[in-house]
Amino acid sequence: MKRGEALLPLHWGEAPRWLFERMVHLGRGILEVLVLEFGPEEVLRRLSDPFWFQALGCLLGFDWHSSGLTTTVCGALKEALKGREKDLGIFVAGGKGKRALTTPEEITRYGEKFGIEVKDFIRISRLVAKIDNAALQDGYNLYHHTFFFTVKGHWCVVQQGMNPDNHYARRYHWSSDGLEDFCSDPHKAICCDERTNALNLVAKESEGTRGAINEICKSPPSSVMREVRSLKTLVLPERHYVSLEDLSEERMRKILLKTYEIQPQGFEEVLLVEGLGPKALRALSLLSELLYGEPPCFKDPARFSFAHGGKDGKPYPVNRVLYDMTIEVLKECLSRAKIGDMEKLKALRRLDSWYLRS
Repeated sequence: MKRGEALLPLHWGEAPRWLFERMVHLGRGILEVLVLEFGPEEVLRRLSDPFWFQALGCLLGFDWHSSGLTTTVCGALKEALKGREKDLGIFVAGGKGKRALTTPEEITRYGEKFGIEVKDFIRISRLVAKIDNAALQDGYNLYHHTFFFTVKGHWCVVQQGMNPDNHYARRYHWSSDGLEDFCSDPHKAICCDERTNALNLVAKESEGTRGAINEICKSPPSSVMREVRSLKTLVLPERHYVSLEDLSEERMRKILLKTYEIQPQGFEEVLLVEGLGPKALRALSLLSELLYGEPPCFKDPARFSFAHGGKDGKPYPVNRVLYDMTIEVLKECLSRAKIGDMEKLKALRRLDSWYLRS
């Protein structure tokens, strides 16, 4: 398989309770070994690698194209870390559906309980969600957001969206490791089964558009609205999927009043304006082109991708005896390592060295 591309169909079905409980136990053992060997920051780096994350899901009981891998693996790791966050140095917030919306509150509680400064983490969580839901309009609506972080300031995000038309999923990986600009090709990886046209305001090629949008947002609303009224008489270019409905005067006026009061210093601040969603950004991207000659990028940034058997019996049913044996082997490795016997962990290191070379 070419590293970076994999075409994956999905199988449906939920993980049974007996499997999820084993996923938690095995996931806890894997996290403990990784933290012991490499530290918590390395765990986050690996979770942000879509191939390592997918392999972890397979090991935990999801075959390579099972649906639900993202949400269930993140849920199992969150449960595995419960009560062990301080010992392992990894904190996790968010999840699927309504749990994703409580991410800022969960991060805040960690800060209060463990004396961690979490203001930046909350901002980052909101920003990456806003980017993948509004600044990158690829047809996938976010329904899952999991935020991992350490006390040293490292973080990673695994979030997923669903296309309401074809019901395919798209997974977005983010990492603080090597990230220089949230608004210029910021993703560690985006994994999906297909590519499409996308309004991509965080592409490197959209730099001019981002600057123009920022200028529009800092301009007096009355002057911008005069331009909007005149533009509505134009015939829009066919390559644009922005419609005249996106130039709603009332909606635009409300957004422009907010941005004008804030006077955003960059596109990040524009994105974090409350109430500025996909429709407003589509309208602003059109204005940037028609007023400033700065067309946005429509490049889809996705890379195609999405042991113990699979939860749905494919490629073969989960072998419960083998699964439990794997958990016990990890427990024994950890127990011996804690008293200085590292022989069994050395065997795991040899396997890990293969991953690092690949």
